[in-house]
Amino acid sequence: MFENLHGSSMHKRTMISRDYNYSTDVEDSSELIKRISEQETASPPWKLSLPHVLVATIVSFLFGYHLGVVNEPLESISVDLGFRGNTLEEGLVVSTCLAGAFIGSLISGWIADEVGRRRAFQLCALPMIIGASICATARSLGGMLLGRFLVGTGLGVGPPVASLYVTEISPAHVRGTYGSFIQIATCLGLMGALAIGIPVRSVFGWWRICFWVSTIPAALLALLMRFCAESPHWLYRIAEAEAQLERLLGGSHVTAAMVELSKTDTGDEMDTIKLTDLLYGRHARAFWNNAVFYFSSTVFRRAGVSSNLANVLVGIANLIGSTIALALMDKLGRKVLLLWSFFGMAISMALQVLASALFASSPNAFYLSIGGMLLFVLLFAVGAGPVPALLLPEILPSRIRAKAMAFCMSVHWVLNFLVGLLFLRLLDQMGPELLYSMFGTFCMLAVVFVKRNVLETKGKSLQEIEIALLPQE
Repeated sequence: MFENLHGSSMHKRTMISRDYNYSTDVEDSSELIKRISEQETASPPWKLSLPHVLVATIVSFLFGYHLGVVNEPLESISVDLGFRGNTLEEGLVVSTCLAGAFIGSLISGWIADEVGRRRAFQLCALPMIIGASICATARSLGGMLLGRFLVGTGLGVGPPVASLYVTEISPAHVRGTYGSFIQIATCLGLMGALAIGIPVRSVFGWWRICFWVSTIPAALLALLMRFCAESPHWLYRIAEAEAQLERLLGGSHVTAAMVELSKTDTGDEMDTIKLTDLLYGRHARAFWNNAVFYFSSTVFRRAGVSSNLANVLVGIANLIGSTIALALMDKLGRKVLLLWSFFGMAISMALQVLASALFASSPNAFYLSIGGMLLFVLLFAVGAGPVPALLLPEILPSRIRAKAMAFCMSVHWVLNFLVGLLFLRLLDQMGPELLYSMFGTFCMLAVVFVKRNVLETKGKSLQEIEIALLPQE
């Protein structure tokens, strides 16, 4: 299924370049694309790129697993390491991972651009293996915090690179489906952590096994990435994209893909991206789309998790919603899923407000609250959860994609930390009716934002999306 990269990276490097110049002007390239499209009407086979996508989603599985791995064992960990009853130190075990993720996300774009997507995956696996091993053998709180920080660093690097890689190697007609694998893998990781943690209350020291288990998929990620294709979008800068495109799309589609790549906004500018390019330059529209999505996703996800729903029910709702997104992403499109997702989440928040108002007078208010929150989790998983992870790298121009994703993910981790820190306090001070009303209002504002600003990317190549958002100057 996989081929060894060694000895094949230069295969056919010059075959197409003899027929035409990749630097031809837009008019000549357009004529060539038209001629090629007349000859090749079939979409590239999806089976070629599927194994590479599945390997990349191991990162997402690890992401979900490490977010949930301390939920059940935390009490046992606190007893064994001598800080039982200290809520601050228990909180540090959880939040130190977020701090490491913030650091990792800051450097993820630089790593992905400098060493490539494949090596970035392998590098992110290393601190996850070392960190999990330190956690599993920890004899003190300090050792546990060090291990969690290292794991978090790997988690900060991995997810944005996974989104980049899946977006860049997937054929346009199945890119949405493949992008949904990221959300499903994250959900499976969370559920896997819960399942592994079941014996923790009855088996002494089982929490150490929970950490040891995570080293297995991390090691598999590092090993299997050796045999995966590199992103053609990264290799195009060093003229080694053709062989990888043949592995991912098939030989008959290489020529058309190379012409598309030749129109991408790349070149020497890759190393000169400034913060001003993201905030108010020609890339501002795409960047602020990202910022709005990540802010809303963080707030809404934390709103759901904060309820008293059983973890199993939340996991099932999340998995069902992710599966629906998998089936519909390339049929209905990203924009439709986002619109209905945010609108449905607003309805679920209205149910929460109604349940809060009736809580003292109606015995059915509890079931209404449970139903509303399950609906919230389900609809989040259908659109607001998986779509941003796919849409963000789709709408970002090639030359800033990795660095902009890194910046957005770092903002995401900061907001995730702040919402986690402040949510319960806001709930106590404002009351559930006002707080959930605010969340519902944010959902409706998101509907308006998506309707007016979001570009539908279903079935479009990354180059077509880039040209639509950033017309040639």
